[in-house]
Amino acid sequence: MRQSSAVRASARGVQVEGIRISSQRRDGFAVVAVSGELDILTSRRFDECLAEARRDDVHIIIDLGAVDFMDTGSLAVIVGHWKQVTAAGGTLALAGARYRYTKTLWITGLADRLPMYDSVDAAIAAGAAGTGGAPAASQS
Repeated sequence: MRQSSAVRASARGVQVEGIRISSQRRDGFAVVAVSGELDILTSRRFDECLAEARRDDVHIIIDLGAVDFMDTGSLAVIVGHWKQVTAAGGTLALAGARYRYTKTLWITGLADRLPMYDSVDAAIAAGAAGTGGAPAASQS
């Protein structure tokens, strides 16, 4: 694989300028952790990572706890994958979304529709218990 200075591959994640995405399997879920800015420059790579996670899993948690900014294009990526996962009988939940950095979730009303949890642990616990997606994200 040829790497440019903007893209560096690691064992379980990819660094694209402005964003870091990693994934791991945890207690029956694919956990996709995002750090940095989800914007027009990074949303394509984010989309690719979620598509890759969907190939291996139908239960996905997106950890947004280290996201510093999210635009509506990245929100569209999340919604698209959420629809595809749920249509296939799976689940997609968000964890750690902080209002200050992910306002688009609340502005668009999706914070009330997408399963959201304060942490990955809370999302896993709710999924394991089969309680669904009661909104519980931080608004700090």
